[in-house]
Amino acid sequence: MRFSFLPLAAAAATALAACAVTEPPAPTPSSEPQAELMKWPDLLKRTRPEPDSTIAYGEAATQVVDLWLPKGRGPHPTVLMVHGGCWQTEIADRRIMNWIADDLRRRGIAVWNIDYRGVDRAGGGYPGTFLDAAKAADLLAADAGRYRLDLSHLVAVGHSAGGHLALWLAARSKLPADSPLRAGSPIPIHRVISLGGLPDLEEAARPPGSGCGTEVIAQISGNGRWAETSVPRLGPIGVRQVLVNGLQDRIIPPAYAEGYAAPMRAKGDRVDVRMVERTGHVELIAPETAAWAVAVKEIERGFKRHPGEGRDP
Repeated sequence: MRFSFLPLAAAAATALAACAVTEPPAPTPSSEPQAELMKWPDLLKRTRPEPDSTIAYGEAATQVVDLWLPKGRGPHPTVLMVHGGCWQTEIADRRIMNWIADDLRRRGIAVWNIDYRGVDRAGGGYPGTFLDAAKAADLLAADAGRYRLDLSHLVAVGHSAGGHLALWLAARSKLPADSPLRAGSPIPIHRVISLGGLPDLEEAARPPGSGCGTEVIAQISGNGRWAETSVPRLGPIGVRQVLVNGLQDRIIPPAYAEGYAAPMRAKGDRVDVRMVERTGHVELIAPETAAWAVAVKEIERGFKRHPGEGRDP
């Protein structure tokens, strides 16, 4: 696979941070010194942990899944993970998630970290990106027994554009009967955690849009096929959803979270929003941050591993 972390850092910084056009809310004044937000090289230049195995589900270089297995015989609680990068392979692939995948593995949680063809690759965009994500997710159901993975409380975690795809994977059983995106037998997902995601494509398509730009939204949505690609059109999806966002995120407007949550709640879904202070976009997938601590707590609640938390309705 063609992939280099230094070009990725440059691409992410240029295509994401420089393209963000929506300013976040001003931070609350404080007498404490404000920590500088993380930049992409702060994460990408670190030593990169490696998965236990890589499994192909197609012929393209990005039609693969990385499996992260904890020590022990299992069965292991499992996270289905989806990377972001504005749905563009040139910006990021699954390995941008390696640091948090390794953190979960150390906590005794297996990770099924999927990749897919971006809108900038042959076969990507609509419908290919969605069909790739669906096929990679459904392979988890087929291989769970082989790797002793417990899917009884499957949690999906997606970052940025991956937040949208994670929510979409949980909603795909609601697709219209004639949709080209209907394929396979959708794997049951019990909780979704979106980390700085773009949950509503229709909203992201409205100028000024997000750091991903409105042009790429047109590509991923099939030029506005919202009934198939934008999660609110598929709601209610009947799955607990948690949106974790940084208040200082200059790539994905924090307002997107509550803008998505309110109408989904009105439809009957349970959606929680967790806003994290002194947090931008990169902190959401860095294992030492307050934002990731919030995400881990929500993941463990999905497994009923957090004290005082009952089973999701």
